[in-house]
Amino acid sequence: MSVQVDSVAGAGFGFLAKVDSKIVFFVLLILMASGFMSPPVALLVGIVYGFSFVHPYHVESRKLSSLLLKLAVVGLGFGMNLRQVVHAGKAGFLYTAISISSVLVLGWVLGRVFRVSKKASYLITVGTAICGGSAIAAIAPITNPNEEEMAMSLGTVFVLNSVALLLFPPIGWALHLSQTQFGLWAALAIHDTSSVVGASAKYGAQALQIATTVKLTRALWIVPLAMVTAYFAKSKAKIQLPWFILYFCLAAVMYTYVPQGKAMYAVFSTLGKIGLTVVLFLIGTGLSKETLKKVGVRPLLQGVLLWAVVGVASLLAIRAGWIAL
Repeated sequence: MSVQVDSVAGAGFGFLAKVDSKIVFFVLLILMASGFMSPPVALLVGIVYGFSFVHPYHVESRKLSSLLLKLAVVGLGFGMNLRQVVHAGKAGFLYTAISISSVLVLGWVLGRVFRVSKKASYLITVGTAICGGSAIAAIAPITNPNEEEMAMSLGTVFVLNSVALLLFPPIGWALHLSQTQFGLWAALAIHDTSSVVGASAKYGAQALQIATTVKLTRALWIVPLAMVTAYFAKSKAKIQLPWFILYFCLAAVMYTYVPQGKAMYAVFSTLGKIGLTVVLFLIGTGLSKETLKKVGVRPLLQGVLLWAVVGVASLLAIRAGWIAL
């Protein structure tokens, strides 16, 4: 009888824990969408949730954050001047080309040194070189990695993204980086678009504009890299095009040349910033003890060293004036 009571009680507490995690998740989600939270705080709250609860909507959150990020970037375009976007994009094209080429070579070397599986090493390198999880998602169908290799690459990039978002703004302030310098640094050294936009939004409006534009220029390299990868892998997988970048540019065109809609554009831009906050919260909820276990030491070492070299080298080049707008 006692065993049955304990069993029922245990089941009851288990059910209560699940209900509580859902309630907490939705309460926090509503709070993030209120517009009163900054992107770094949203990420931090998400991480605390991920380590405290078993995520009840892990798969759904990942899909929602991917879509919401694209919409948020387009929304931010309604607050950016096209002339400045084009200027930053032109200058950023050369810098991103050099950065991506260097990262691909260094990533291959580090993957060999730490004996990371070829596919996982390549995905970590691509994620670092271009745009984190989006690049990994675009390249994965071509290279056809197994579940463990995907978990290692996504987990590594995801952990470093979270660290970068929280770490970059304080470093920028400590080094007295200008808005332009920080925007360039964030765009070249942080993996995912969400963390680039989040960190630069915290730093300032000009940094946000430069970082977003240069980062999206960097993201366009997904297409040629995917084509080259498909050629060597002899894969016929469909290549995903980042169409949301085109919509971002169209939003900037409207903001610059159709001033009659300024009031509406301000609403869209605000919604974009709120959407980004929600995205970072959702991303944070996906980080847990299980995520860290899946990554493993060697892939994480490859990712950390690769990211550290990119971050330090790009920062030194920017401060020396070798990279400038």
